[in-house]
Amino acid sequence: MNRGRAGSIAWLALVALALPPPAEAARFWRWKDGQGTTIYGDRPPADPAADARSGTFRRPPGDPVVLHVRDRGSHYEITAFNSAPGPVQVQLDLARADNVKPVPALPASQVVPAGGSVVVARIYPVDPRLPNAFEANMLQLPGDPRARPLDFEYRVPFDYGRVRVDQGFGGRFSHNDAQNFYAIDFALPEGTPVLAARGGTVMQVESDFQRAGLDREHYGGRANFIRILHEDGSMALYAHLKPEGVEVRVGQQVRQGQRIALSGNTGYSTAPHLHFAVQANGGMRLEAIPFRMFGALGELKFAREDPAPPR
Repeated sequence: MNRGRAGSIAWLALVALALPPPAEAARFWRWKDGQGTTIYGDRPPADPAADARSGTFRRPPGDPVVLHVRDRGSHYEITAFNSAPGPVQVQLDLARADNVKPVPALPASQVVPAGGSVVVARIYPVDPRLPNAFEANMLQLPGDPRARPLDFEYRVPFDYGRVRVDQGFGGRFSHNDAQNFYAIDFALPEGTPVLAARGGTVMQVESDFQRAGLDREHYGGRANFIRILHEDGSMALYAHLKPEGVEVRVGQQVRQGQRIALSGNTGYSTAPHLHFAVQANGGMRLEAIPFRMFGALGELKFAREDPAPPR
């Protein structure tokens, strides 16, 4: 059986908040003023006598949203910047809050538009006379939970005379969670050209993962893949692709039937195949949604092993 799992592939990343502008690495400073209040800044203090300590912050590669803290005098403003070509939902929470009050109350979520920014929260000192400090964490997930996917006729994502499905809707091996329930595993020889089942914008790619296996700790959620955002806000996931087999780039517009990759056997997988799913952001969680797909002989009918997706 050619089976695999790829639905957990997403920007569901935990990011510690620091004070740099959006960049892979940056420096920030922390010091105390004459009243003992902790001050943060992306530049060193003007007073050379201040005991300023600097540090650096690195964000995980591939995360499109970064946070920036701006000192507004009476409070700190936390802004999320999104470099992705599609919307990303973020959720901010405080891991540490010493003498500060966030507005709005955290955790709080916002949708950051493609290439845009959103103020997620403002942090106010409870007692300005006392020292204050805070640390925040951010989760991010592709898509907009307000999207309403439409019915669409997807095409088979390859040109192949015979369509073989090794795991369908609700497959007990790995299609038994919300992200994968309506996924299909097509058995394909490694190196088969993968075609876009629907046109859209390339939102996320991974192409340099080399290995495959059934160790969930090492391979669960790891695979080469492409995520394409459709005009109705749904997203198609093409996973377990051949190493260096991705043939499109983030931000590229693709049309239905366009060649986008080569199939492979990477990540949590037992044999070469293509994992295909249509997903939507259900509110800080990805959910696979049912879809209709057509081939040369008409609509494909996918068997369902479990009666309903998990709640």
